[in-house]
Amino acid sequence: MIELFDVTKVVGHITHIKPTSLKLAPGEFNVVLGATGSGKTSLIKLMAGLDPMASGRIAMDGEDVTRLSTQKRNISLVHQFFVNYPHMSVFENIASPLRVAGMAASEVQGRVEEAADLLQLRPMLHRKPQELSGGQQQRTALARAIAKESRAVFLDEPLANLDYKLREELREQLPELFAGRGAVVVYATSEPEEALLLGGKTALMEDGRVTQFGPTSEIYRNPDNLSAARVFSDPPINVMGLTKQGDRAVLQSGTEFALSGAAKDLADGAYSVAVRPHRVLPYRASETDVELTGQVIVTELSGSDSSAHFQLGDVAWVSLASGVHAFEVGERHAFFLDPTHCRYFDPDGKRVA
Repeated sequence: MIELFDVTKVVGHITHIKPTSLKLAPGEFNVVLGATGSGKTSLIKLMAGLDPMASGRIAMDGEDVTRLSTQKRNISLVHQFFVNYPHMSVFENIASPLRVAGMAASEVQGRVEEAADLLQLRPMLHRKPQELSGGQQQRTALARAIAKESRAVFLDEPLANLDYKLREELREQLPELFAGRGAVVVYATSEPEEALLLGGKTALMEDGRVTQFGPTSEIYRNPDNLSAARVFSDPPINVMGLTKQGDRAVLQSGTEFALSGAAKDLADGAYSVAVRPHRVLPYRASETDVELTGQVIVTELSGSDSSAHFQLGDVAWVSLASGVHAFEVGERHAFFLDPTHCRYFDPDGKRVA
């Protein structure tokens, strides 16, 4: 268990981590999700003891480790860059923390071979890192973390520099690799899709602050605030101001539609509505869909999906649909919003429906 109690990080006059409290349990895959510069790496460095805290404290398994060095915290850290000792073989790289700890040679051999088998590195144990592919080098770093049997493993965007196929492969394996080992696993990423694929629990970060923490799928479906909704969406979630009048909503763009469910019971006034791009389609999917007409400004075809960025009033929205759809930049095109998938937020950004 890792517990953070109002930890902060300040460099000069700039606050990198605002007061943050978290409880991360062993046996779960904990994801830290946020855009570049949101504070993910800074938070991991605080937990690992690599950077000093300005205030607060950190406990591991009930022990206050705030002032303990990284070595004494018994943690492993895997970066996005392949950090291996170039003069050592793969075997020696994996064994290095075990030997530093004074472990018996027979136990070192067993642990290294077990980790190598898990990561399909047995045939490469005699090679040097420069003889390996990027994926094999990162597997070596992961094997070292597994063999060490640390009480906490921090993975700071470890797949960022790998090609797409390797990323997919390792992404599927990671939760299984660390399952049942009793370590607290913390994985930092800037990709919402990656967080969903990894599952477990997710801490959303923005501007040095955790905006929401909980089961990954639950946060995705029910963000507590507009900040969380924005962080957990790629392409960006569509947002627009609206005015509620009775059981009707009027978007800033002028489009009007009927409200239902909890949104219908909100007090009249100003709100923001947010809806994910895959709920805004270039065709009508049901009779209750709301028609939006906007000027297409960017189109993209990615695999089996088509996306269109379109101007809706003063705001750019995104439609994301399966299949190939014809769009022309500059044309006015009808898009259709499913209102049952809208989320509503008050002027302070708090989720209200």
